[in-house]
Amino acid sequence: MYEYGAALLIGIVEGLTEYIPVSSTGHMIIVGDMIGFTGVKASVFEVFIQLGAILSVLVVYRDNFARMIRRENWLQKRGTSCYNLALAMLPAMGVGYLLHGIIKTYLFGWQTVVIGLVAGAILMLVAEKSGVRLRVDDVNQITTAQAVIIGLFQVLSLWPGFSRSGSTISGGMLIGITRKAAADFTFIMAAPLMLVACLYDFLKIYRYLTWNDLGIFAVGFVTAFVVAYVSVLWFLRFLNRASLAGFAYYRFGLAAVATLYFLVFH
Repeated sequence: MYEYGAALLIGIVEGLTEYIPVSSTGHMIIVGDMIGFTGVKASVFEVFIQLGAILSVLVVYRDNFARMIRRENWLQKRGTSCYNLALAMLPAMGVGYLLHGIIKTYLFGWQTVVIGLVAGAILMLVAEKSGVRLRVDDVNQITTAQAVIIGLFQVLSLWPGFSRSGSTISGGMLIGITRKAAADFTFIMAAPLMLVACLYDFLKIYRYLTWNDLGIFAVGFVTAFVVAYVSVLWFLRFLNRASLAGFAYYRFGLAAVATLYFLVFH
């Protein structure tokens, strides 16, 4: 029963934090350590339930994805075309592929996550206080050049604790894109990118799975999907009326709590 309870809790944490700018990796490391859900099996589980979170975005943006795969949109050079998304994904995919071993080996400790939480929070506050006029208020108005710049900001999210949505939404704001439009582009871009990354990780560690794990993995997958779906819808509505500052201050608090916890209990 412990494993099912742990699967439910980790699935909730993943769903709540994957797409809002608070770092799902940071939360997973902290919560997993607190409940003793660590090791190879936990790593496989965390990769698997990310697929549930990805599925939630595919459902939320199903109309956008349907429009993009129509033949006439493949040659389109603006908005959320496949052309723009592919260019935006390239930087993170390239750097992630080249440095995958280094990232997994050296950047998944609590100290590096705390650094990412603080640095990401500072970037969000800089974006909020930059004074840049936000002219682009629709995802379909994002140009190819802007898509590439957002993609470059996404590279920051390869550092655990930085947050994909935090870095890309902040980057979008710094070049004149509203929070909501930047979030829409981020989530649409994240789905295929995360899917590739998850499958890459999964193929390397799936051999550690057994049929006995099917139940807890199913619980985590479904939980992550449902919670992430609700979380994305809430966050998109939130961005229409509020700033990222609250998330930034939350990250400072989380970094302090994580530092205290690991220094005292480890």
